[in-house]
Amino acid sequence: MEEIMQLLNIEPNQKSRKPITALTALMASATLLLAGCSAGSSETAPSASAPSADAAELQQGGTLVIGAEQEPDCMDWIASCAGSIWGSYMAQITTIPFVFNVRKSGEDWVPEISGIMASEPEVSAGPPQTVTYRFNPDAVWSDGTPITSADLKYTALQIRDGEDVLDKTGYSAIEDIATPDAQTAVVTFNTVYAGWKTLFSGSYGLLPSHLLEGKDRAALMVDGYTWSGGPWVIESWKKGESITLIPNAGYWGDKPKLDKVVFQFTADTAAAFQAFKSGQLDAIYPSPQLDAIDQINAGISGAKVQVDAASGNLEAMWMNNATPLLQSQAVRQALSYSIDRAAIVERVYGPLGVKSPAQSFYPPSLSAFGGQDFSVYSLDLAKVDSLMTGDGWAKGADGIWAKDGNAANLKITTISGNLRRELMEQVIQEQLKTAGFGLTIENAAAADLFGTILPDGTFDLGLWTLVTTFPDPGLSFAFDSTSIPSDANGFSGLNYSRTDVPGLNEILATVDSSIDPAERLKATQDGDKLLADSATSLPLAGVPNVLLTLDKVGGPTSINPAEGPFWNLEQWGLVK
Repeated sequence: MEEIMQLLNIEPNQKSRKPITALTALMASATLLLAGCSAGSSETAPSASAPSADAAELQQGGTLVIGAEQEPDCMDWIASCAGSIWGSYMAQITTIPFVFNVRKSGEDWVPEISGIMASEPEVSAGPPQTVTYRFNPDAVWSDGTPITSADLKYTALQIRDGEDVLDKTGYSAIEDIATPDAQTAVVTFNTVYAGWKTLFSGSYGLLPSHLLEGKDRAALMVDGYTWSGGPWVIESWKKGESITLIPNAGYWGDKPKLDKVVFQFTADTAAAFQAFKSGQLDAIYPSPQLDAIDQINAGISGAKVQVDAASGNLEAMWMNNATPLLQSQAVRQALSYSIDRAAIVERVYGPLGVKSPAQSFYPPSLSAFGGQDFSVYSLDLAKVDSLMTGDGWAKGADGIWAKDGNAANLKITTISGNLRRELMEQVIQEQLKTAGFGLTIENAAAADLFGTILPDGTFDLGLWTLVTTFPDPGLSFAFDSTSIPSDANGFSGLNYSRTDVPGLNEILATVDSSIDPAERLKATQDGDKLLADSATSLPLAGVPNVLLTLDKVGGPTSINPAEGPFWNLEQWGLVK
């Protein structure tokens, strides 16, 4: 899925900026702590639990070939070019150690400490707030060097103080990092940061200071790396073709059962399905394109199909609030009343069981924090007329609103070749025409869209998905005005909509800092309401995740709504 990361999760200055490919919705950086989540307003069909072979029934060895919809732009996980969620799924989750992993507890996916920690981090409310991390002395990098407090400090400072950083949310609040010994790191914050569990987790893990400190990190990592702190090592990255993983021989945890996993780049959904059905691909994780839905509904013999309803994916029609036309709240509200979201959801997502539009900017996996404030926006042409005339607009002979000699003509963009979104654009185009707005479709390659167009703000409307990579309700990365990519912040940040609503930054800061659950919940809902009232952008639907595996693939194959489908790839194997 082409998506933006943690959170979601960008950019440097014009000259040094690297393209962000998969950011289509990858926002890989919406992080924070949440125990209970529900399916929310975007209802989907119940998730099919895939039967999995017991570990004892799996072969030792063998190779799996998995279809990958996107190729990462780079493997420097701190830089903006690493915004592709697929890069995270394939190479980051499998090779980079995190302080917290997202694991299932009952019916919920929640943070739990990883094996690199000797114990749960200790939090002191302060002031100042501190978090003490104690490392497991058995945890080592692939060369046998221990994973230590020096790695945490190095990684934190690279993010906090660097340029061309995917997202600095939380890291910018770090005042000091003490490392009294190799197993202990004490992080001191300059404010209370409630989402501290998102740090060194979700969007970022830890990097090896003994290999990178004092060197050009970006240059050493951008095209891949040979070290690992996870169960897998990157054997090769053949640009335009594949990424191959092999087991990390020095891994201190449970070793992979497979000898090799090849991620074959298959951007064409139809071609991927044909390769899957013919046995050339052992697994695919297709975005819910129209042709993919047709394929699934037709039935696929010899395969297991899983649909994840409580995903961390939220698709929206994003508005560039900085353009002259969309600076007007009245115009943004009029656009929101021009769109028949229910019809779009039924046509595009109905075959996967989605029943209703999203009414919040929180995805299904975080729906406990969201409200229903966007439910006011349903198709209402009378309100469109009232808002536009009240703002000084009048329809011309061509039926398009005009004011001061300027017509209400807009451009919409998304990733070229995404059939689902291209259909959505066509539907939106017709709906806006009926409401008196002109709309031109101008799509672009993922690298251009997320590497240049969105960071530079050279768009009016856009379709992409917000992907939450950690169960935390913080939305500062996407809506705080300080996260608008600019020269001032080294083009770091994911607020591509240029949202700058009075009072919103303060509300988002409360979400980030409050340790009172009731206060935090109120702040998330206040923020959602303010976003709805100002109509800065329009949520469309929670996007289900789909995983298909051939029957020969065994193990606990399941979709982790935060870490993706390959979060436990070391447990996969071939059925005996």
